[in-house]
Amino acid sequence: MRHNPELSTARWRKSSYSNPNGGNCVEISEDFPGIVPVRDSKNPEGPALVVPTTSWATFVQMLKG
Repeated sequence: MRHNPELSTARWRKSSYSNPNGGNCVEISEDFPGIVPVRDSKNPEGPALVVPTTSWATFVQMLKG
């Protein structure tokens, strides 16, 4: 099933691990039940990767581990 949410009203949160000098910045939105949109903050009008919440949680856990 393909899900293309309308992201124009999303509230984006930058990763606390992002580079403060403008490089390597990742943002996510937590406004959408069941999915997590992810984008490059240097290109806010560009595409966003949309992943299921469970997959995002697994990804974050793997990074922490």
